[in-house]
This record gives sequence, structure tokens and C-alpha cells, in this order.
Amino acid sequence: MFEASFLLVSDQQDGPFMIQLLWSGEYLIFVLLILALVLSLTFHELGHAVVAKWFGDDTAERAGRVTLNPVAHIDPVGLLMVVVVGFGFAKPVPTNPANFTSPRADLWVAAAGPMMNLLLALICWNLYVLAFNAGFTTRPVEIFFTLLAQINLLLMVFNLLPIGPLDGHYIAPHLLPKSAARLYRYYNARYGAMVLLALVVGSLLGLPLLSWLAEFSMTLLNLITLV
Repeated sequence: MFEASFLLVSDQQDGPFMIQLLWSGEYLIFVLLILALVLSLTFHELGHAVVAKWFGDDTAERAGRVTLNPVAHIDPVGLLMVVVVGFGFAKPVPTNPANFTSPRADLWVAAAGPMMNLLLALICWNLYVLAFNAGFTTRPVEIFFTLLAQINLLLMVFNLLPIGPLDGHYIAPHLLPKSAARLYRYYNARYGAMVLLALVVGSLLGLPLLSWLAEFSMTLLNLITLV
């Protein structure tokens, strides 16, 4: 089962970023942020579902997950958690590894979510830059496409962490020797979720580790600017 998680951290570290937007009356940015987040999570989960189908597993397709309809992918509780505490999740994409046609299918299915976010950020950001350079832009458009690119890059980076249930924990074993991969799977199954929870709680309490991920994703914005 492949699940997208998401983290929004504030530079001020005095509360979740989205709550701060409401407190400060930035309602337009709040709405655009929600739209960008829903779109990003939808494409992330669609990536998992489509690639699972490519590798012979139609479980997600039969569950109605091969779609761009956000209702199929967004978990209302997970989205509310993003707003309230800065951390949330989407509906897990159901898979049946017994149907996979390749022993490395879980690697590609897991990588598909973050890579879909990278592709969406790359395309949307460069289209926006082209429009901006041509003078065809407005303030809401600028805000939306900037948020969309940043959220997709952060979603990609965060989910590639090889801990807990994040996508990275499916990818990491394929990059390790067999003996190390077995140990990694064992310890991540036992402690990975606790480590992830500790990172999230620590970030909310002021630990800068996860905010560094947000800063790193921001630097990627320059790297994907091709026009």
C-alpha cells in the first residue's frame, strides 16, 4: 500500500503555516494553497496507481484510483491534519504484490508518486515562467503556480525519506546489498513509524530538521527552471 504524506512547516516555527494564514487574514493564499495541495496529492497517488497497473496489478484500478478525481485520493482527515498541525496524508493506494510482474515493481510503483510530483512541478513552473516573461500573469496566478511548484517539490523530497511508511522505504532496499536490505526492512518495520513520528513532533516543537527539507525543496526550484 502506497501512501503520500505531506508536511508544511513555518519559517517562524510558532505554529502550522496554514493556521497562520487564517489568523493573518490571508484567505486567498489559504484557498490557493489548499487547491495546490489537493492537486499535488492527486497526481502523486495517480502515479502510484498507474505504475502498479503497468506492472500487472489492477487492484488500484478496480478501487477507482486510476483517475484525476481528487475525491478518490484525498483523505478528509488527512487534509484537515495538514491545516491544523501541518502534517497529513492521502488515501493509501491499494496494491497486491502477488500480481506484480517484476521483483522490482515495488521500487517503481513507490518512485512513481514522487516522480509525478517532480514532473508536475517541472511542467507547471516552466509554463508559468514563460507566461511571466511574456507579461501574461496576475498576482493570484503567481501565488498559485509558485505554491504548486513548491508543494510538489516538498512532497517529492519528504516522501523519498527512507523511514516509516514513506515511499522511500520501498526504494531503499533495492539500493542496498541483500544482507543490508534485510536488516533495513526489519528495523524500519519495527521502528520506522516511530522515527517518522518523532521527526514530525520534533519539527512542530522547533527541531529544524524537517524545515531543512522545505528549504532544500526551495533550492530545487532554481534547478528545474529551464526557461
